Amino acid sequence: MKKILVVIALSTSVLFACNNKAKEEAALKQQQAEKQLAIKAVKDSLRLDSFKKAEVAKVEQEKEAKHQAELAAARRASSSRSYASSGGGSSSAYGGTQPTAKKKGWSDAAKGAVIGGAAGAVGGALIDKKKGRGAIIGGLVGAGGGYLIGRGEDRKSGRVQPKN
Repeated sequence: MKKILVVIALSTSVLFACNNKAKEEAALKQQQAEKQLAIKAVKDSLRLDSFKKAEVAKVEQEKEAKHQAELAAARRASSSRSYASSGGGSSSAYGGTQPTAKKKGWSDAAKGAVIGGAAGAVGGALIDKKKGRGAIIGGLVGAGGGYLIGRGEDRKSGRVQPKN
């Protein structure tokens, strides 16, 4: 009787082992198929993004060309008026300097303050035993440091006039 039970146990374990391997192979094939679908979706998304970016860049170039044409027309008109009014060879109505376009978006100082504040708050909460106090102090110190670093970057990029 014991021998029969041993034989049955071995045969069922062999059957289960073979069955699991087939299931594992099927699961592996399905995972590979899902990966391929995900890769295809990402590639399609990247292609769409590149087309959208190209369209946006084209529209921006058209706007910039139109803006430059308007500026050139305004300079010609103001140059001819200043020449007629001064009676001489004034080169520009702006006195030799051109107005700079105002930059849009967040300044580096603002970005630095937000990032520094968040990092400081997390760091302060982790370091101090009283989590609230540590987060407040760390956030303030981090925001101040981030602002100073970002302000320096704004000066380098020309967004803010450097100190004399």
